Amino acid sequence: MAIDERAFFTEKQETRPGNFQCPKCRRSADYQIRWVRRLKKDRPPAGADDADRAKFAKLRDYLLRLDDQVNCKTCGRKFDIPSQHSLVYLDQLSGLPNDADLEREIAAASGEPEAAAPEKPAIPARFTRKSTGWK
Repeated sequence: MAIDERAFFTEKQETRPGNFQCPKCRRSADYQIRWVRRLKKDRPPAGADDADRAKFAKLRDYLLRLDDQVNCKTCGRKFDIPSQHSLVYLDQLSGLPNDADLEREIAAASGEPEAAAPEKPAIPARFTRKSTGWK
């Protein structure tokens, strides 16, 4: 008898941010999406036959998305998350650059100097005085 696939993995739930556009109001926002991280165990479970061991050798770690819909933060309408990324293998995910590194790389390739952070204006004295004598 074949062993259930979940016996080969340890599961851990996590949330990851995702940027999606509402089809009604056309505004993009970041949403917290629930995922299950399934990590391959170090050895096959007890009672596995040759077919199960062959299946175990081919398995990889992956993320499985639990949320199929989110509520728009602007208009409040519930909409479906695009389904092309409902399952993501972790070895594919680890090679992706993060957004900050990607922006720096694009700026360096375009030849534009990095923009300096704008200076913050000084706080007026009325906000920095001690509050003694107030009732």
